[in-house]
Amino acid sequence: MQHPLGSEPLVSIVIDNYNYGQYLREAIDSALNQTFHDVEIIVVDDGSTDQSRDVIRDFGNRVIPIFKDNGGQASALNAGFDRSHGDIVIFLDADDVLLADTAQRVVETFRADKTIAKVQYRMEVMDAQGRRTGNLKPAPHLPLQSGDLRRQHLEFPFDVVRMATSGNAFSVRVLRQIFPIPENVYGRVGADWYMCYIAPLFGSVSFLEDVGAYYRVHGGNKFERATPKLDFPHIHEAIICVSITRPFLEKYADQLHLDRRPGELLSVSDIANRMISLKLNPLQHPISDDTLRHLMWMGVRASLRRFDIAWSMRGMFLGWFVAMTLAPKPLAHWLAEVFSFPERRGGINRLLRNWHANSRERSSAHR
Repeated sequence: MQHPLGSEPLVSIVIDNYNYGQYLREAIDSALNQTFHDVEIIVVDDGSTDQSRDVIRDFGNRVIPIFKDNGGQASALNAGFDRSHGDIVIFLDADDVLLADTAQRVVETFRADKTIAKVQYRMEVMDAQGRRTGNLKPAPHLPLQSGDLRRQHLEFPFDVVRMATSGNAFSVRVLRQIFPIPENVYGRVGADWYMCYIAPLFGSVSFLEDVGAYYRVHGGNKFERATPKLDFPHIHEAIICVSITRPFLEKYADQLHLDRRPGELLSVSDIANRMISLKLNPLQHPISDDTLRHLMWMGVRASLRRFDIAWSMRGMFLGWFVAMTLAPKPLAHWLAEVFSFPERRGGINRLLRNWHANSRERSSAHR
């Protein structure tokens, strides 16, 4: 960070918008109403055809407007970052809302540790009308990992919890080394994958427990659905985002002289998505040379290297890959839902706990 510890840094809040005029005013208001006052607000309109530009003009000189032709998320974030002057940058999607104290808490976190590359915070889901649902992102069962996560990002990067765009604040020190986001690679969406997975290679991560933003779920979300179900376009988008982000992870790891296994960035979640897609939706599967047998062995290797979870969970992942490979389609569909929606794992988890309890009892009886 440019400012010495203890002085006031500038926070840039970059709002990217495309045809979210019905939500945009609330997003801008949330940025203007931060309790931390050294904030600049940049609103990038990416060629909207609705009332968005009138909404932005209503705020006058309280925001820095950027009106550009439509170019996609990466081009909007690049344009906003290029105009920013802050030491910390928060990218806010136009349909989301920041809590009033988020910038203040982010500044305090960066101040306490100048090695931090990225701060993440929980988000609470709200519906299209702005009503809070009580659902949290990430889900309560997922760990909030802080500290030096470089080993995780070079072993199983896409299993590390990634917050959507509005759930992150970045050090400009890091962003200057990885921007601009490659617009020819990241099309309409996915630019947040680039930032979120690469930034931790440049420093530590701090994950704040408390909610810092409200995440709006509505019909226009590209990566979110209100009702959990297998969504193959969503799965295919995730597979593609992983495939285009992986080479950049490798590139920056090599530039920073970080140890990694060549060609071995294996993530359970990515391989599971590929197996679900190939098994249940083969005609639209985006990777032409995938086979079920090859994905099974990749999944086994990815499961075994997850040093961050218990052996019982590694065993469950391993067994899932084998079962998915062999299962008929109706059973495979159920297995895919169990993997994709953890709230449906209760029965399996209870069976596993009972098995462990019985094993301990048998072991005690033999002593």
